[in-house]
Amino acid sequence: MSSHVISPGPYRATKLWNEVTRLFRAGMPLRKHRQNFRHYASCFTASAAVDWLHQLLCNNSNFGPDVTRQQTVQLLKKFLKNHVIEDVKGRWGTEDLEDNNVLYRFPSTSPLKPIPCSAPASESRSIKKRPSFKDKEGFFRFRSTRRQEKETQENVDPALRIQQEGDNQPEEEQQKQRRELTVEDEQEIWRDITLTHLQRILDVPSLDEVLDHRYVNPQNIIHNMTKVNKHGVVTLDDKTNDLPDWVLSAMRSLANWPKYNGTQQSYPGFERDVFKTVSDYFYSLPQPLLTYELYELFINVLGVLQPQCERVAIEALQLCTLLLPPASRRKLQLLMRMASRISQNVDMPRLHPAIGTRTLMVHTFSGCVLGSAEECDLDELLATRLVSFLMDHQQSILSVPEYLLGAISDHIQYLRTSQVPIDSVSKTDKSDPVCPPLPVYTFCHQISGAEFEQQKLESSQKAMEELLEILVTDQNISEKDRRKKLKRFQKQYPDIYRQRFPSPDRESKTDNKPKIKPPLLNIKKTKAFQSIRN
Repeated sequence: MSSHVISPGPYRATKLWNEVTRLFRAGMPLRKHRQNFRHYASCFTASAAVDWLHQLLCNNSNFGPDVTRQQTVQLLKKFLKNHVIEDVKGRWGTEDLEDNNVLYRFPSTSPLKPIPCSAPASESRSIKKRPSFKDKEGFFRFRSTRRQEKETQENVDPALRIQQEGDNQPEEEQQKQRRELTVEDEQEIWRDITLTHLQRILDVPSLDEVLDHRYVNPQNIIHNMTKVNKHGVVTLDDKTNDLPDWVLSAMRSLANWPKYNGTQQSYPGFERDVFKTVSDYFYSLPQPLLTYELYELFINVLGVLQPQCERVAIEALQLCTLLLPPASRRKLQLLMRMASRISQNVDMPRLHPAIGTRTLMVHTFSGCVLGSAEECDLDELLATRLVSFLMDHQQSILSVPEYLLGAISDHIQYLRTSQVPIDSVSKTDKSDPVCPPLPVYTFCHQISGAEFEQQKLESSQKAMEELLEILVTDQNISEKDRRKKLKRFQKQYPDIYRQRFPSPDRESKTDNKPKIKPPLLNIKKTKAFQSIRN
């Protein structure tokens, strides 16, 4: 059954729902069943639907292999509630579907959800356009423009240039003070450059349809990137928003088990009680850690969670988590570190009698990490995939991107050195840019496997040729070691050796001196020899 990746864009959750519905209706095997002495055509049992749909979701690149059978049952319940399926008597709207042999069928009406039409581009821009640092009546000009003006004026007669300057500039301009870069201006720079990077990574024409800019607080970005401890975890100015001490103690106990178990006495099942305490706290929070406001953004990031785009997905999530409130980001960091350590700890006792530790971590905390304010039909499946990826790459995703920090610092420094008088901006032509453009960043393109193997072979061959040349020319190697190493090299890399020494008679001859046989030098002079000589 053909399926495709739903790329980032507006209403991605609705598109995913329609995609799964289409595949399920088109591929689910239907046959004749008998129940209560009656025959029903073109139907299926609930268990057969669970089997088929579970395999579909695990093999679908939009969801992945972390989908459990129980989650598939929950999705079928939502199918029944939304009239994607109905029982053989035509009843639907309830969620009492179980993994059993009850018969169901597809209704004749279309179950696909309508996708709202996006507003026209011009109208959307007029409504959602927010004031940007570049759109304001700025007070910075291109450094290149000023340099060109200076070079042009250098070729003019000094007296004439002074006269022109006096005609073009007001007399009191020299007495005007230059405007400083304000805190608000710097905050807009942090926001604009971060969103520019994110837009390029997601490869979308605009972020307006996947992110409400009203919920982007530049102060959160600055705090998350500048106020971190030596472990990279966000520090909070207001400790009342931090995790309670008893929760931190419980998380440390689980993350460092069995080296650290706090001050309490351990008992059989102690680790399960501690784990339940931690999970209950996170589910008691007023909203998920990724917040309701950023739900649509993180749903769209799932579009790039493909095996061949792993690096891109990490960078996208790295920028998205910078938009979180510092308290939420800190909780997310500590939770993902704990879950990752628990899932990798072979000494940790089983926390559930029937579920593996890693699966338990993913499915326990998926609901408190990602969720929408209005219940979405695919929330649980999408959150499971995102939490699984966060656990595997938490160290990279939840770290501060140094490249972004450097780019923002350089841009702010550049603007501080490009100031012009305040009133001179009003005298400039409106068509001239008044603010340097944001830096343009490019990203590496993935090469094919054949190109990678070819580059690897060429690099390795070049390195071996350099090594052979060193063995031949290095004067610090003894002749005995040289011959031994050359012989070993010839055995391991015959092709490279043959290129360097095409024929045996051209091999490296390091000793051209005539060799004297040792026995001739060790002849002892006997008495008979002495007498004959005399």
